[in-house]
Amino acid sequence: MKVIITSKNFNASDHLRDTIESKFAKLSKYFSSDIVANITLSLEKGRQKIEATINAKGTIFRAEDTTNDIYSGVDKVVDKLSGQMSKYKSKLVKRHKDNKSILFDDVPDAYDETDNEITIVKRKKFDLLPMSPEEAVLQMELLQHTFFVFLNMETDGIGVVYRRNDGNYGLLETEI
Repeated sequence: MKVIITSKNFNASDHLRDTIESKFAKLSKYFSSDIVANITLSLEKGRQKIEATINAKGTIFRAEDTTNDIYSGVDKVVDKLSGQMSKYKSKLVKRHKDNKSILFDDVPDAYDETDNEITIVKRKKFDLLPMSPEEAVLQMELLQHTFFVFLNMETDGIGVVYRRNDGNYGLLETEI
């Protein structure tokens, strides 16, 4: 697994980079060598934030932590990613039995043996209306939702706008 470290609003020391690479090396036994882990370090409002995303060819593992001590944040993020792998191991094995990017034999079984089935409790159908992302944000705010699905008239694709934790907005665009 290749680790790519990006920092925003501060320069990460060589010691911090080495620590991150060694911690994520422990996770590399779960993935094939061509998988990339993207680590983003940022300084926001005096607190340090670490975000990690591992795209394993169709399955995305993501964890983040905001803390005063970036080194403890790295430990927490690695623990969260390892926990995700363990918790969803049986579901991932069923879904990706032919996917060679995740090495399931090395993933430990979850501590909690109760298999929490995913239950969808409500279904909703609605018409996708063509609109710009800005109009979608306005519609989302009018509905007082945290996300809104729409037909993006600029790209002719399905889009999702959402409110981020920092109060700004994000846009998810689909590719086929």
